Amino acid sequence: MSSGGDGDRDRRRRSFADFFKAAARRTSGALAALFHLRRKRTASSPPAVPGGPGSGGQVSAASSSTGTARTGSSKAARSSFSYASSSGSSIAPSGGLVAPPCFTMEEIVKATGNFSASNVLGEGGFGTVYKGKLRDGSLVAIKRAKKTILNLRASSEFKNEVRTMSKIEHLNLVKLYGFLEHGDEKIIVEEYIGGGTLREHLDGGNGLEMTERLDIAIDIAHAVAYLHTYSDPPIIHRDIKASNILITEKLRAKVTDFGFARLASEDPNATHISTQVKGSTGYLDPEYLRTYQLTEKSDVYSFGVLLMEMMTGRHPIETKRTPKERITIKWAIQKLKEGEAVLVMDQRLRRSPASVSALGNVLKLARHCIAPKRELRPSMRKCAEVLWEVRKEFRETTSSSLPSPIPHSANYPVRDAKNHRQTSFGIEEGESYKFVSA
Repeated sequence: MSSGGDGDRDRRRRSFADFFKAAARRTSGALAALFHLRRKRTASSPPAVPGGPGSGGQVSAASSSTGTARTGSSKAARSSFSYASSSGSSIAPSGGLVAPPCFTMEEIVKATGNFSASNVLGEGGFGTVYKGKLRDGSLVAIKRAKKTILNLRASSEFKNEVRTMSKIEHLNLVKLYGFLEHGDEKIIVEEYIGGGTLREHLDGGNGLEMTERLDIAIDIAHAVAYLHTYSDPPIIHRDIKASNILITEKLRAKVTDFGFARLASEDPNATHISTQVKGSTGYLDPEYLRTYQLTEKSDVYSFGVLLMEMMTGRHPIETKRTPKERITIKWAIQKLKEGEAVLVMDQRLRRSPASVSALGNVLKLARHCIAPKRELRPSMRKCAEVLWEVRKEFRETTSSSLPSPIPHSANYPVRDAKNHRQTSFGIEEGESYKFVSA
């Protein structure tokens, strides 16, 4: 009896063991099939572009070229072009954003007429800027980096400009539309501004009138104040100058060229960034030049030089003038101390009690901006507030009706700047100045 019970138990154990073995074989077979299918799908799908839509990477990662750019086929010639959002990533469509187009190098060549000299807008340390026309008819500015052997500076500026511009969005900052890296080609596609640079306006024809110069100065102050205050982390431009200020046909100013821009430290206790000196001669902060310590106040210094430039019409350094007038800021400040500020006013400006008063107030602000110690310089937000008050007083003391048509630069269309003004992003205009967080 007991031996039969033991046999039944052995048979039940064997049947249970056989059942579990069969179940394990079926499960392992299913997993193997699923793994094989997953590998097949992965192998058949194209590699994700670093930083591109769906990859979740940052813009800086997207600056490396993809493997498909080297195969030589027309399909493989498509490079990593993507729009960058204000959050700093190249992202898939969300929150109302439109899916970015995927450009080929051939399309960029076609947009610029094979990089025709007739489409050249300007040249700089980074390379050449071309006017381009996309397939949908929209105009863009296409920046093409210099293709020199081991040009590490151009590569660094390319990545830095893309990374910085992807983090910002403001009415008075040039917009980034996308970027392209294809073999040894490094290209940035950005907003096209057809009115030329501020320096070209100051040099051409009769230049700009006082009201227009004040409007432009306020636009620049808003843009840089936004970089310092409302971008996260704060951004130091490091190259604020007249040739980096673009003027729209409605006489609005937009700051461009972020190749030298630097992200400020996220440490709340940090007072500066120790870094290599970069900038343009005549606009460089002497304290930064001496100590290699960069702060937002270095941009304030450059802005002060720019204000002097806008009021006098002169370049920061005038090599053909006498030693006393060669450095524009020193000459202008000396005349201001002597009570003869009117002598430094740009000869193309209309002289009136209102314009002379505005000149003096702007020069005083500029003098504070270029103070030898950064602690004595105002913030860019304070500069915007002071300039707003100067413009308000200027408008109140001039006739409520506009004077007879004012001659403008011969190379630019005549515009009524006052009637073309719009509410700035980050600013409300009314009876009193109010800076609004972007």
